Parts: sequence; structure tokens; C-alpha cells
Amino acid sequence: MKFSFTDEQEQIRTVVRRFLAEQSPTTEIRRLMATDQGWERAAWQRLSGELGLTGVHIPEAYGGQGLGFVELGIVLEEMGRALLCAPYFASVVLAANAILNAGSEDQKQKLLPGIAMGETVATLAFTENNGLWDSAGVALTATPAGGGYRLSGVKSFVLDGHTADLIIVLARAPGSSGDTGLSFFSV
Repeated sequence: MKFSFTDEQEQIRTVVRRFLAEQSPTTEIRRLMATDQGWERAAWQRLSGELGLTGVHIPEAYGGQGLGFVELGIVLEEMGRALLCAPYFASVVLAANAILNAGSEDQKQKLLPGIAMGETVATLAFTENNGLWDSAGVALTATPAGGGYRLSGVKSFVLDGHTADLIIVLARAPGSSGDTGLSFFSV
């Protein structure tokens, strides 16, 4: 069994590393960390437009590149190496995977292309006010109301929530407990 990257995967690493070396020097990291937003939309657009990194593991049917989690891992490793200031983990990893794994086909068609193209910055709100994030601890409720749902409760520690265009919220049906009655809602 061979446990090494393919030539294509190594190429991805090289291209991403070179791009991030240009886009994320130490002076830029420090400048962005001192801002309220913490990242720049123009840089985010270059990340998605020039390299397509916001759609690396999103299937082609939804506007992504259709690569796998190994390639996503390579991108994340290089972003960590460069200390990139961007909502990549919140949008591409947390939110996109929640939609891929729990969304209906209609929701995938509607929400994933924007994430894949970098037009939509998304995040996942799953941590309760007490800091817990296990399924049994979900307290925020979703009650049917007027053809939709009314969400009641608090989510805390929402990664990049202050700049997200789309927030995927984990909530439970009133009266449910444990792993049952949980759903995601887009707000």
C-alpha cells in the first residue's frame, strides 16, 4: 500500500503554497487581524476565482471542482502554514459539508454553487450558549410558523458569523431530545 500524494495532489500543494506566499505575507496577516472583519472580500474572490479553492471538494454538479477530502486537506494544510485570514474553514468545510450531507437536492442546487464560486460566505451555527456542541445538548428550537419556521434560542461561537452571507443553524423540534428531531436551517 502506498501512502503518498499523487503528482496531481503535489501540484495542488505547490500552486496553493505559491499563491498563499504572495497573498498572505506576515504584514498582511497582522493588518487583517486588526480589522473588524478579519479578512478581505477581494482576496477571497482571488482565492476562489484564480484557483477555485472554495469549491475544491464540492461536486461538479454543484459548481465545484469535484476533488476529494485529501485535496481539501492539502489546501487546509497550506492555509494553516500561511496563516491565511479568510472564512475558508467556516464556509467551505463546515457549512458546505453540512449542506452536502444533510441538504435536500434542491438545497444543494440552491446553496452550494455560491459557496463553490466564492460568492457566498457561509458558516455553521451549532454551538449552544453553554459552549456544548453535542447533539443531546442542542437547545435552540425550530417551531413551524406561517409556512416556515421560527428559530428560538441562542447559538454562540459562530465561526465567521459576523461576516457570513449564509448561516446554517442546527435546531431541534420542540419536545425532541437526544439525536432525534434535529434539522439544519438556512438563515
